[in-house]
Amino acid sequence: MRTHRTITLLAAASALALTACDPQVADSGKPATTGTPNTTTPAASGPAPSAKTATLPDLVGKGLQTAQDEAQRAGFFILTSHDALGRERLQALDRNWKVCSQTPGPGAGLDTKTTVDFGAVKLEEVCPATDAPAPKPAGDVMPNFVGQGMKAVRSALPGNASITVKDAVQSRMVLQESNWKVCTQDPKAGAALTGQPLTFTVAKTGESCP
Repeated sequence: MRTHRTITLLAAASALALTACDPQVADSGKPATTGTPNTTTPAASGPAPSAKTATLPDLVGKGLQTAQDEAQRAGFFILTSHDALGRERLQALDRNWKVCSQTPGPGAGLDTKTTVDFGAVKLEEVCPATDAPAPKPAGDVMPNFVGQGMKAVRSALPGNASITVKDAVQSRMVLQESNWKVCTQDPKAGAALTGQPLTFTVAKTGESCP
């Protein structure tokens, strides 16, 4: 009798175990659903935050440092500047430069995240009627670089070009090319650029070429 009862209990336990492990049997009697449930939360809806606007003052004619300070007081903090004479000089000491142009111009309702760009020249220089563009990159033909800033000219030439720069007025060393302008060039404008060495004579910006 004890042996029969033990076998019966073991059979019942095995049946229950097989039922619990069967993935096709659910409490409702229907096949069980497999896979990961979708727990994605819907994105919050609503209008995007509106841009903050302010009035940008007219800053042309002011010292570059003063113009930057006033732009920031008005709420504009993304500021940049460039050489209005197209020589690619850096405005290392803003107090020594003055504003010739500003982009965008003065006005109300401007997004305060707008970049404000100042065209500037040194205090002793005269502002051009319009900003002078930097030389365009040279292609296969030598451009006319006479009168342009040597630093900007070098930037327009291929990075692997062999370039010699000589003082046309005296025997000075040309250390800071942004302060020098081109007097002569070899090869001349219109010549094919085939990787040959390039030679320029220069004078300081305020000097006359010989």
